Amino acid sequence: MELEYNIIDIHKREIYPAKVIIEGKMIKDIIRIQKVVGNYIMPGLIDSHVHIESSLCTPGSFAMAVVSRGTTGIVSDPHEIANVMGLEGIEFMLKDAAKVPLKVWFGAPSCVPATAFESNGAVIDHTDLDKLLKRKEIKYLSEMMNFPGVISEDKDVLKKIMVAKKHGKPIDGHAPGLSGNDLKKYIDAGISTDHECSTLEEALEKLSKGMKIQIREGSAARNLDALKSLLNSHPEELMLCSDDMHPEMLAKRHINKVVSQLVKEGFDMFDVIRICTLNPVKHYNLDAGLLQKGQAADFIVVEDYMSMNVLETWINGEKVFDRGQTLFKYENKECINRFNASEISERDICIKRNGSEMRVIEAFEGELITKEVFLTPGKGDIVKPDIQNDILKIVVKDRYKDMPPSTALIRGFGLKKGAFAGSVAHDSHNIICIGTNDKDIAAAINLIIRLKGGLAVAAGTELYSIPLPVAGIMSEKQVNIVASEYEKLSQLVKSMGCTMSAPFMTLSFMALLVIPELKLSDKGLFNGKIFNYVPLFKD
Repeated sequence: MELEYNIIDIHKREIYPAKVIIEGKMIKDIIRIQKVVGNYIMPGLIDSHVHIESSLCTPGSFAMAVVSRGTTGIVSDPHEIANVMGLEGIEFMLKDAAKVPLKVWFGAPSCVPATAFESNGAVIDHTDLDKLLKRKEIKYLSEMMNFPGVISEDKDVLKKIMVAKKHGKPIDGHAPGLSGNDLKKYIDAGISTDHECSTLEEALEKLSKGMKIQIREGSAARNLDALKSLLNSHPEELMLCSDDMHPEMLAKRHINKVVSQLVKEGFDMFDVIRICTLNPVKHYNLDAGLLQKGQAADFIVVEDYMSMNVLETWINGEKVFDRGQTLFKYENKECINRFNASEISERDICIKRNGSEMRVIEAFEGELITKEVFLTPGKGDIVKPDIQNDILKIVVKDRYKDMPPSTALIRGFGLKKGAFAGSVAHDSHNIICIGTNDKDIAAAINLIIRLKGGLAVAAGTELYSIPLPVAGIMSEKQVNIVASEYEKLSQLVKSMGCTMSAPFMTLSFMALLVIPELKLSDKGLFNGKIFNYVPLFKD
């Protein structure tokens, strides 16, 4: 097969008309031609760090969505399902991804459980990681979120790192705000990347100490604007990633739109394409083609590199997307799950006053980081939400051991009535809910318990939900269907006063203990800076 387009050659850093000759899965030859041709051909795009589960869809459904955006491969960390289902969950992801042509390179989750300060569904130790990392489809040790364990030289943590080194596979990092000697110790342990930088200063320090920076532009955390100037100084040490992308955004864009934005803003086009093609291939040793003779025929055809409107996507010499149509089929009927929780009552989430000042989680738009603030809400023996001052109740109910729920206060969501909840709560995926009153909070949580996983909204007698039967975190439906349902549910929450642009996504991170400062687990309030529990009422 022969194709003639303007080739965007990231190796020679030039654009020229060429004939691309494909034989089987490979590019047999690329020959310059002297004729005017239309459209552009370039290497397929690679997302260097993503959790498929955050799309609320299975790997196959995810693939059907992203090939239309020019994505030919993703570096995927399955620690969300691993924290729910352990090795069984990882096997499900591998099996499901194998049904579709998208290249999915999985990592071996390093933090299952994510911390010892919450309930989860499984344990993956260094012996399990040894077995996983032997496999060719497992390319790296997934993000080492337990940075305090690395710094303190925790024996179990170091054993996991040594296993990755034994197999010669890179180790991903997760170190929000880490700096100075602690950062040096973390990097010296062998950790090579970080996708948590939110400021230029933080990224520059990590780069200076030898880390590669993955610039994240997802649904809840968007760091592109803060970090994009690094393209002018460190193009060889950067990658692009989405990290967590919810279905309504995935249905509209992926890495292609980030490329378009950067090129339109005047950044060097070859450097921009490099950070989502060549750089991740080199770092993770990926079996991806980069539009060179003798490599896999993984490439895309676009109208132009400014708009990045994708016309065709090719993987291993097979056209998988053509002008609006995905050319492969996918179906999933397997629903693995782990859910053991009984319904709660309003009494279970009552907060009895035990002092004046209380610790309150302060959340921010577009950020995973929260702050710890001290407030004195209301009066009386029972602490109630103060809707006028945006002080709401947050509840986390474990779904594995059926223990009593944990309750605290939060501000920043702006909700004026009702409650909304989900069993997508990073990383252990217990049930998390924010609400204005106990009746609606209990109703939303109990609906999720009856569904054995999902998203729910309660407002008086009205109940709305999206079932997530696969591990309680994914739907068996296609992305466009889930996206439509998800967007309707999100709009409903916004109509109830919520000011967050991605309410469910932001909610899901309010239980992520490894991101400072104050979060809530099913076992209580947790301060990520001291990496320990703190009391609800000020001492």
